[in-house]
Amino acid sequence: QVQLVESGGGLVQAGGSLRLSCAASGRNFSSYVRGWFRRSPGQEREFVAAISGSGASKNYADSVKGRFTISRDNAKNTVDLQMNGLSYEDSARYYCAADRTVTPMKDAIFYDYWGQGTRVTVSS
Repeated sequence: QVQLVESGGGLVQAGGSLRLSCAASGRNFSSYVRGWFRRSPGQEREFVAAISGSGASKNYADSVKGRFTISRDNAKNTVDLQMNGLSYEDSARYYCAADRTVTPMKDAIFYDYWGQGTRVTVSS
């Protein structure tokens, strides 16, 4: 059974950092695009970042460019999201996802597998 499990969320002060990790099991995701999305209460799900299977291509939301970095380790079937310079607006539940296509896409409709999410709370 395919599973994506996020970890690393928590409470952090504004300006601080967190590193999220997503572990995949049930199949080899090395050729899949891996992405991160987030949703705040009352808000739509929002694209954060995505990375191609090889790691050579990355895509970021404008709101996180220069602050967040996505990376992956295909040997471990994991994808990480390093978040620096966090602000209150980054508070959300963060979800990792996997997509069979080649190009890191921003639209959630392309993603086939989803984790349950991990909560990030940034105190102002």
